[in-house]
Amino acid sequence: MLSRKFIGSVLTLSALAIVTNVAYGKAESETETAYEGAPSGIDPATAKNLITSEGPAMTVEEFNRSKKIFFERCAGCHGVLRKGATGKPLTTDITRSRGDAALKAFITYGSPAGMPNWGTSGDMSDEEIDMMARYLQHEPPTPPEWGMKEMKASWKVLIPVKDRPTKKMNDYNIDNIFSVTLRDAGQVAIIDGDTKKIINVVNTGYAVHISRLSSTGRYLYVIGRDAKVNMIDLWMKKPDNVATIKVGLEARSVETSKYKGFEDKYAVAGSYWPPQYVVMDGFTLEPKQIVSTRGMTVDTQEYHPEPRVAAIVASHQHPEFIVNVKETGKILLVNYSDVDNLSVTTIPAARFLHDGGWDSTHRYFLTAANKSNKIAVIDSKERELEALIDATEIPHPGRGANFVHPKYGPVWATSALGNDNITVIGTDPAKHEDHAWKVVEILHGMGGGSLFIKTHPHSSNLWVDAPLNPDAKISQSIAVFDIKNLDKGFEVLPIAEWAGLGEGPKRVVQPEYNKAGDEVWFSVWNGKTEESALVIVDDKTRKMKKVIKDKRLVTPTGKFNVYNTVHDIY
Repeated sequence: MLSRKFIGSVLTLSALAIVTNVAYGKAESETETAYEGAPSGIDPATAKNLITSEGPAMTVEEFNRSKKIFFERCAGCHGVLRKGATGKPLTTDITRSRGDAALKAFITYGSPAGMPNWGTSGDMSDEEIDMMARYLQHEPPTPPEWGMKEMKASWKVLIPVKDRPTKKMNDYNIDNIFSVTLRDAGQVAIIDGDTKKIINVVNTGYAVHISRLSSTGRYLYVIGRDAKVNMIDLWMKKPDNVATIKVGLEARSVETSKYKGFEDKYAVAGSYWPPQYVVMDGFTLEPKQIVSTRGMTVDTQEYHPEPRVAAIVASHQHPEFIVNVKETGKILLVNYSDVDNLSVTTIPAARFLHDGGWDSTHRYFLTAANKSNKIAVIDSKERELEALIDATEIPHPGRGANFVHPKYGPVWATSALGNDNITVIGTDPAKHEDHAWKVVEILHGMGGGSLFIKTHPHSSNLWVDAPLNPDAKISQSIAVFDIKNLDKGFEVLPIAEWAGLGEGPKRVVQPEYNKAGDEVWFSVWNGKTEESALVIVDDKTRKMKKVIKDKRLVTPTGKFNVYNTVHDIY
């Protein structure tokens, strides 16, 4: 017999599910979960089954089906080993205490914390939900490791260095080229920012997470969620792949060396699984050194078997990569001056480190510890933690936005997933000491669900998206503030409406400037089988300037301008 407490919780979840399902709809639910909870790049078949007598009865077929569902829909938030990250832990001590009924209710109806309503949305059948409830009460199957042997077996140099152009073989203004992620196509579109035409569509790994450029701007590096790194030569007559490698089974981050004397020399990629990073030759992607990130958490000092590598940036002050280790809350300064003898300095910060970017001087790295609701500030020159700043709720800056505040001087800003806060932090300890590393102002945007915030040194506009907001009108729009008149609030621009698309969720995501800082590009991210577009807005007038439509633009999300990415301008 169910307790009154449990019945009440189910009724609450049921009521919530009605609201959630009406607000999101099936298409929106799929799109939302696709961003942070996209299918894992890990092949479920590689993870050994762990059916034990301690869990509910399951057949091998049921376990295999459930394992596939978990890797496709759940691992991105809860972790491969179910230790939790963006989503809560789902270890057996928790799931078995909950039991079948509570787990099925949770999977069916979701939660206000962001758990999708897999049942009421129609994404999972009753049979699948029953299987998943039982599956979660068995020990999580562990995928295989991925070491030097596996990396070298996957490594391909498609065009050797000696056979590559010795000068630029095209007429493109490379500084104003954009790399655009075509998420569900497993491709990136290389687009000429001057003519607005697609130069090439390059095959990559699945769901490219970021694009990064070599310090010279010649080589484009992208990494998919399946941990495949593609190296693209922009000097070729038609830019295309020159080298590839698979650095693990699931990954999010890649970066290149920028310190003077090491330009283009090294690349680094960090994995979700296995939890590790690898330093590679910057011209060929040959793997040089692999370093595990498993270890103790910064707060409770307990061992964590799956501390995933999140953001990586290249220091401008030392020959170092700055590596965020998500679950342990540690920031690593990886010195590559002697790649055969890597020197690693560990800086304790806060758990659940995610994304971040530089201040305008490129000395201080500001990064979100999202579920800890904090921003960590690293002084890359002195190689130490400068500050730990409160920022609610679930800050998600992308790279953040730097601008000069009329009152507080140089600042850096982040938006958030969990509320409408745009947190503005002072970044000038030299001339504005009283405001440095403090929240000087909180602006209010359109609402929770923002992923990216953007401005440019030549602009007085601050752009904030909200693609994960459940209100379609909000998720299809962009908020823009006048930096010189922040008290006036924001103007809403109907970006998706300007795109003139048909059916679909049409989420507007990730503003990105051109090199000159007079255009802002937006992705109108529609369903895989629906038409998407890029909308270009004149930064001065805030009017639509151009819409790029092409059948090859499948689920465009992130966009990266070459010049701005090379020089960390945001």
